[in-house]
Amino acid sequence: MLLTIDVGNTHTVLGLFDGEEIVEHWRISTDARRTADELAVLLQGLMGMHPLLGDELGDGIDGIAICATVPSVLHELREVTRRYYGDVPAVLVEPGVKTGVPILTDNPKEVGADRIINAVAAVELYGGPAIVVDFGTATTFDAVSARGEYIGGVIAPGIEISVEALGVRGAQLRKIEVARPRSVIGKNTVEAMQSGIIYGFAGQVDGVVNRMARELAEDPDDVTVIATGGLAPMVLGESSVIDEHEPWLTLVGLRLVYERNVSRM
Repeated sequence: MLLTIDVGNTHTVLGLFDGEEIVEHWRISTDARRTADELAVLLQGLMGMHPLLGDELGDGIDGIAICATVPSVLHELREVTRRYYGDVPAVLVEPGVKTGVPILTDNPKEVGADRIINAVAAVELYGGPAIVVDFGTATTFDAVSARGEYIGGVIAPGIEISVEALGVRGAQLRKIEVARPRSVIGKNTVEAMQSGIIYGFAGQVDGVVNRMARELAEDPDDVTVIATGGLAPMVLGESSVIDEHEPWLTLVGLRLVYERNVSRM
């Protein structure tokens, strides 16, 4: 089976593939202070609960694919693959790795690995033109052309960042649970903040996507809009532009990149 690891700024998502099917997944906090040994123990604990894997670290794992937006964690995971999975083919997404998606930006090296991986999966699953909206620490919007090229995107503050900023900078405000309020017009401070977050972000998504779609295609209706990321469900029901919800889009992209590179190793 293939182990895929997507390291984000806030959370790390792990997926276990049996062929093309994702059979298990986990979400943990990203901690840049964790050492390779600590990460290995964490992986052993998670995967030891799966009935298809053995008790020893690495049992049942035939391949590993990793992308990370946190360089220190990528460094430690590289050490994990070397020390604990030495006989298992591993693909770490970085410059030089074959993705199959041309990157048409001013500086391709500065584009986050997860955004490229999302584009890979979007092209494979839906073709182009497409827009991927990833609801993570930041809300990112990534554009894929009709020819399957990554041509750029938009980065905005994420939902959790905005909630934390309101709680810290607002004298009479506080941190709240991100949940859908009873109505758009809040009857108390918490509901008013929840309404601002949920409906404000839905409006942002609709506005940004509509503008991107007009630049991306002659007919904006030809553009497929795909939502992913841990907080996507909070906005799905309120946005009018999202066509598809793929919660494991990045993991699928990692599987595809692994398959395109492992034969070259």
